[in-house]
Amino acid sequence: MTQRLNATFSKTSTVFVAYIMGGDPDRVASQRVMNALPAYGVDIIELGIPFTDPMADGPVIEEAGIRARKSGTTLKTILDMAADFRRTNSDTPIILMGYFNPIHQMGEAEFAKAAHKAGVDGAIIVDLPPEEDAPLRKAFEPHDLALIRLATPTTDAARLPDVVRGTKGFVYYVSMTGVTGTALSGDGSGDISAQVAAVRKASGLPVVVGFGVKTPERAAQIGTIADGVVVGTAIVKALHEQGEEEALALVKSLADGAHSA
Repeated sequence: MTQRLNATFSKTSTVFVAYIMGGDPDRVASQRVMNALPAYGVDIIELGIPFTDPMADGPVIEEAGIRARKSGTTLKTILDMAADFRRTNSDTPIILMGYFNPIHQMGEAEFAKAAHKAGVDGAIIVDLPPEEDAPLRKAFEPHDLALIRLATPTTDAARLPDVVRGTKGFVYYVSMTGVTGTALSGDGSGDISAQVAAVRKASGLPVVVGFGVKTPERAAQIGTIADGVVVGTAIVKALHEQGEEEALALVKSLADGAHSA
């Protein structure tokens, strides 16, 4: 619900958002990691929906999606994960992140109803532009679900009002062109400060920055200019290569970095 997102931003100066791919490596392990995230400093959870053609994702996230699909993960699995999480946590917002096709196959109204019932607070649909998302926003409205839009370095002043119109909760600023997991250019802070300020002014909403944030130091840098920091690829990579304990230790260090700002 938008209300849960608003409460999170109002009580934390810099929000830390962690992305995991739902169902990677399997439902049980993924659920265990998801349930643990708030205890390691995560303020908002982004739960990835695996998809067959993840055009915005780099190889780490793409391979996580392949593992998740091989383990049998579907959109329904992701909604079940959110519902399971809500049995023990009623405060931490859950944002689903993925592509439109699985939602279209379920039906916008049915998806919105199921997401609300599962305790989801909103969604980022990376391949659904503002010009085409009216049916989904209409379906979200009765359930107070946030449809969160993406702004990028190529979003110019003429297009920005269209991008932020109808957005709820926050705006996700993609810090560079390209796919997930790419390093930020420059020093990671001054390069994007003007863009973050412009998005915040246009939307009147908090702005979180993601794509390419990999270290606590970079999270702290971004946190000085944005309202929130998102990390995904580094967490997914650590989970796959080093296991749950090391991945959660990384999450804690990144959260501490973001919160130090």
